[in-house]
Amino acid sequence: MNRPSSSETVVLLVHGAWHNALHWTSTQRALARHGLASIAIDLPGSGLDAPVPTGYLQPGQPGLTSEKSALSDVTTQDSADVVLDALVGARTRYRNVVLVAHSAGGSAASAAAEQAPELLDHLVYLSAFVPAGRPRFADYIEAEENAGAVRIPPLGDPAELGAVRINPLSPDPAVIELIRRAFLNDLPATSPDSWRQFLHPDHPFSSMTTPVPVTAGHWGRLPRTFIRLTEDLALPPVTQDLMIAEANQVVPDNPIQVRSLPGGHSPFVTRPAELAAVLTEIALARTLR
Repeated sequence: MNRPSSSETVVLLVHGAWHNALHWTSTQRALARHGLASIAIDLPGSGLDAPVPTGYLQPGQPGLTSEKSALSDVTTQDSADVVLDALVGARTRYRNVVLVAHSAGGSAASAAAEQAPELLDHLVYLSAFVPAGRPRFADYIEAEENAGAVRIPPLGDPAELGAVRINPLSPDPAVIELIRRAFLNDLPATSPDSWRQFLHPDHPFSSMTTPVPVTAGHWGRLPRTFIRLTEDLALPPVTQDLMIAEANQVVPDNPIQVRSLPGGHSPFVTRPAELAAVLTEIALARTLR
């Protein structure tokens, strides 16, 4: 039995739809207190230099429902390539590489794990899309079991815009409340609404609709853990459990290990210390292959 040490371990963090690397900051500080290094990456179309619709920051937000997204040409492989580049860099310096994906980030992380399983040692899904049972994230979003999820209605036609567009800066309190419930239903009611300034309006349409094929011989050979978020409204526990169960049917001899964490869809914001503690246990308790 060989347990990795914190000094030889790095946690690579992949955000979900409309989010970016900055959302992991509090969790990264908490991981550092456990002695763990971490790297948070921006997927294509995310981060401080991410393009937004030309009217998004203008009074009245002209053209927001009709302007084609600058992310319309971003593919799932583009996102997977960013994860792969980060994994290559991490592998050159660390013996134990743990890849953590949140929500829609499961597409890019799963694709990277399938294409280069030798670059990581553990794959963690934080209420994230697991493509083994159904290859498109949309397959689970549209599943009957997911009917009770809190959904943010997209602006315009995502297929025509090339992005699933939301409006975090909407002047309509009802729209903001819907976004808050989806992502941060466990955020204290007295908290300021500055959280919405860090969300992007566009997420590549391809992320939701492109099949992500995974196989037992590549993706399925990795140790995998799913962190269930028990009060998640955006991807309810019933949908999380469906993905886990269907993935385990594909690789029954190497089932996904399951941990549960109380709270909603964004524990990296609302419960960073608890999330970091769980990630530390996962990263350091496993047996090296």
